[in-house]
Amino acid sequence: MNDETHASAIDRRRAGVTDRSCSWVAVWNASPMPSYPPTFADQVVAQPARVQFEAFLDEHRGALNGCLDGLTEEQVRRSLVASRTTLLGLVKHATVVEKVWFDEAVTCRSRAEIGIPATPDESFILDDGDTIATVQHAHREACEASRRATSSLGLDDILHGNRRGPLPLRWVYLHVLRELAQHCGHADILREQLINE
Repeated sequence: MNDETHASAIDRRRAGVTDRSCSWVAVWNASPMPSYPPTFADQVVAQPARVQFEAFLDEHRGALNGCLDGLTEEQVRRSLVASRTTLLGLVKHATVVEKVWFDEAVTCRSRAEIGIPATPDESFILDDGDTIATVQHAHREACEASRRATSSLGLDDILHGNRRGPLPLRWVYLHVLRELAQHCGHADILREQLINE
């Protein structure tokens, strides 16, 4: 597949993701414990692995961002577990995850240069200015920056900026997908508790 065809496939897939993510938000708003929509197998099953990875990542990014929809500012800040985990904190943390794996790892800039916390735990801490709108916006911007950062890379290209050492983009995609899937599960449970109060 040439670069132009690859870019075109990604653009078509992203258009599908955008359409699906809108309907996914409606599912969040309509149900206390939504089930995942089918991943767009009909759109990506015959596409290159890169397009498949990005479709799954975007599905989980959209689901996590949408977990705040339809809730109040008080609800998304409410602590329901012993840790710092809240719905708003989960999305704020996911923003940092994007920057760790698709800025720090790609550009080799330090976390201080990027402006993100040094440790994962700190990324859950909410400031007075954190709202549903600001956190969702920051997360969407980080996801778009991640897409731009990897747009010219291949799955076997090595990223040198992570603390674990050199890693192929393929591994990073799988790692981030695993983390996002875990956090979507956390969000499901927290949201269900809030809606069923």
